[in-house]
Amino acid sequence: MNTGDRSVLLHELVRYATLAPSSHNTQCWKFRAQGNLITIEPDLARRCPVVDPDDHHMFVSLGCATENLMHAALAYGLKANAKFNASGMGTVSISLDATKALASPLFQAITERQCTRGDYDGKPLSMEELRLLEQAARGNGVAVLLLTERSAMEKVLEYVVSGNTAQMNDPAFVEELKAWIRFSNDEAVRTGDGLFSGSSGNPAMPRWLGSRMMRLFFTPKSENERYARQIRNSAGIAVFVSDANDKAHWVETGRCYERFALQATSLGIRNAFLNQAVEVGSIRPQFAAALGLGHLRPDLVVRFGRGPALPWSMRRPVQSVLV
Repeated sequence: MNTGDRSVLLHELVRYATLAPSSHNTQCWKFRAQGNLITIEPDLARRCPVVDPDDHHMFVSLGCATENLMHAALAYGLKANAKFNASGMGTVSISLDATKALASPLFQAITERQCTRGDYDGKPLSMEELRLLEQAARGNGVAVLLLTERSAMEKVLEYVVSGNTAQMNDPAFVEELKAWIRFSNDEAVRTGDGLFSGSSGNPAMPRWLGSRMMRLFFTPKSENERYARQIRNSAGIAVFVSDANDKAHWVETGRCYERFALQATSLGIRNAFLNQAVEVGSIRPQFAAALGLGHLRPDLVVRFGRGPALPWSMRRPVQSVLV
C-alpha cells in the first residue's frame, strides 16, 4: 500500500472512530496517525467539569472510539491491538497489522448506532437477545447487570430521579448543559457537535427562543416525569460495573458499552444513557449499595428497548480531530 492510500485508510478509520458516543456529544478526542500506529488522546478543551469532574465520561468516550476503530480496522484487513498508556493525561495506542478482512455485524452497525432518547415500545426482549447483549458487554475487569424485572427497574428510577433533581437544581450543571445544546438545525450543522434538540424529540428553534423555552419548561418535575415514562417503556436497564476506579477501566468500560450498543443496533434494539445516579457523587455510593455492588463503582446506566430512530447527532469533520 502506498503512502497516499494508507493516509486515506487511516483517515477512514478515524472517521469510524468519531461516530462513537461522548458525553453531551462533545467529541472529546484527538487522533494521531503515524505509520501503523493510531493514538487517541483526550481533548481537554472539550471537558465537562460540572457533569464529569473526574473525566470519567471522557475516558469512557475514548474507549467507545477505540472499539469502533478496532472493528473498522478489521473490516479493512487490519488487526488492531489497543493499549492504554497511563502516563500523563492518558492515551490509547492502537497498532495495526495486516490480516484477513472481516466486516462483522458490529462493524456494519457503527453508522446506524445512536443514543435514542425517545420512547420505546415497552415489549420484552427474547432470552437470546439478552444473552447476546450480555456477552457483548463483558470485558477485562468490567461486568454488566441486565435488569429486566419491573421492581428492579423502579429501584433504578428512584436513583435516576434523585440524581436528576440534584443536577437540575445546580445552576452550573444547567448552564453547562445549555452550552452544549444545539437548539436549531443550523446551529447543529455549524458546530458539528453537541446535543441537537431534534435528537431528543424536541422541536428545533433559534437559540434565543430555545434558551427561553428551556428556562420555562425544563424543570426537575417535567424531566423526572419523562425519565419515569421512558424507564417504564424500556425493555430493561444495563448497569456497567468496573473492578477498579481508574482510567484504564473507564476506557475498558467504554469499549464494553460500545460493543453492547453495536450489538443492540444489529438486533434492531435502541439504547440511551441514564447516568444521573452515577454522575452525582453523593448519590453514586447509595446507588452502588442498592445494587449490592459493595465497593465497586457503577460506571454507566443504560436503558434499552425497541423504538423508532430519531434525528442523528452531528459529527465534526475528521480533519478537525486529527493532530
